Amino acid sequence: MSAVEREAASPPETMVGVTGTPCRSLVTPWGDVTSLGEGPDSTVSWYIAAEDRWHPPADEPAVRQQRVDGTPVIETRVRIPDGDAVQRVWSVPDLGGLTVIEVENESPLPFAVAFAGGRVLTERPPADVPIKGIELPAGSIVLPVGHRSSIRVALPHDPSRIGTWALPTLVPAMAVVRGWLTVVHRASRVVLPDAGLADALTAARCDLLLLGPVESASDPVGFLLDVAELARLGDDADAWMPDIVEPIAAIARSDDPEADGALAACERLAMAAGDDRATGDIASLRARRVRDGRVASDGPGRPASFSDVRRGASVGRFVMQIEQRIADGGRLLTAGIPRRWLGANFEVHRIPTATRSTVSFAVLLPQDRRPLPVPPHGDLQHLTAPGVDPDWSTDEASGEALWAAPPQPTRIGVSIDLG
Repeated sequence: MSAVEREAASPPETMVGVTGTPCRSLVTPWGDVTSLGEGPDSTVSWYIAAEDRWHPPADEPAVRQQRVDGTPVIETRVRIPDGDAVQRVWSVPDLGGLTVIEVENESPLPFAVAFAGGRVLTERPPADVPIKGIELPAGSIVLPVGHRSSIRVALPHDPSRIGTWALPTLVPAMAVVRGWLTVVHRASRVVLPDAGLADALTAARCDLLLLGPVESASDPVGFLLDVAELARLGDDADAWMPDIVEPIAAIARSDDPEADGALAACERLAMAAGDDRATGDIASLRARRVRDGRVASDGPGRPASFSDVRRGASVGRFVMQIEQRIADGGRLLTAGIPRRWLGANFEVHRIPTATRSTVSFAVLLPQDRRPLPVPPHGDLQHLTAPGVDPDWSTDEASGEALWAAPPQPTRIGVSIDLG
């Protein structure tokens, strides 16, 4: 597949950046990096000169990419003889914003890496040798990478701040990963047997912090859920209060089953902002919607299994759908424990159960019995787990319980007559 064909068929680029600054960059599925800003966009492409040949990642079949733990630290691997060339991309606020491109040599042989496109800061002067075996734009540079070592360059977002094009010492990728995780875990944290779901939740929240909420005019429910989630992640709740007035009015009489979830999120937002009047008004609106039959009296629509959750444009909606499957009001794991989770421990922290309360719990699996520590936060709430153990309930602020063992799968004999 050519680079053009791959670009047409590839998933969209992934954004990296620094919150609270205009520093943003896009990373293609093969590791090209485009800085975004007020001036012309600048794209840096990379190429590996391994022992056998040049490897343009945009044309290589063996390219794998992932977000590190779901964060905006992007790792792209390109297969080379006896190993991988591993690129990592992340952003830092230094010098007005830098997008760092690190290339590590996970092979026993040295190689060289070329960068073409925008001008970059380098740790050491580029190799002063002609580039042979591949045609690259004028101004391209080549850096040697010893076996089991790495090099870094950085794309500046504000070149006017650059006095020297020597790259300063910067925080490493894993420190940036830990910083992002600290931020997203302010809202809630899940440690699940399905690591992909936990990473998807982290990725969605990071994208929300970098991209902002959806448009309120086209998706008022999604907008309200997004801004409420931003406040959970540390945004100034009070600053969002004027923006939620019109979307709340737009959904006040809506029969959308997710509207009450959005209003509940806004009630928590108003509480975080310290706006008692708005908190009371939203609570009254929610009660009126229940009286009018627009929502079930025991909460929003019942969630189904985790497998039917799909991320759309609104991150807040995606987060709500996941959290409702963990705790829908005081009902924990309403659809039961997913079969692929059985036999593994998992834990969740600070999942909303009501306007003024959250729940945290860990499910531990010694053989076929599961002690369940349940420490809620905020107002006490009656907790049940109808999808796991219909006979269990508690009003305690914390404790342990033994849920009934899950039913064993039934063996079914199947014979097929091919005659």
